[in-house]
Amino acid sequence: MRLRELAHARAGDKGDTSQISVIAHDEADYAHLAAHVTAERVAAHFAAIAQGPVRRYELPALGALNFVLEGALGGGVTRSLALDAHGKCLGAVLLELDIPAPNRHR
Repeated sequence: MRLRELAHARAGDKGDTSQISVIAHDEADYAHLAAHVTAERVAAHFAAIAQGPVRRYELPALGALNFVLEGALGGGVTRSLALDAHGKCLGAVLLELDIPAPNRHR
């Protein structure tokens, strides 16, 4: 299944660093997301653009994971509005990540 089925994302930037938060739609899915959306998986998903390390911060009280991707914005913010140098679309790209479906017992 795609990550977007269990979460939504919000992205921001500072210089050449992108920050992407992944927030569970349902708090009950947070542990599943934490188990399957690792810094290593995110780094592999963005291998073509992330030139630096990827760090993950866990925010269980918010049902969120925050990823910091260094060297992911091709040098930083541009003056042209023709490019997404801010990396705002990277949240949507991350939501395309394939993860296993949760095993829900009902």
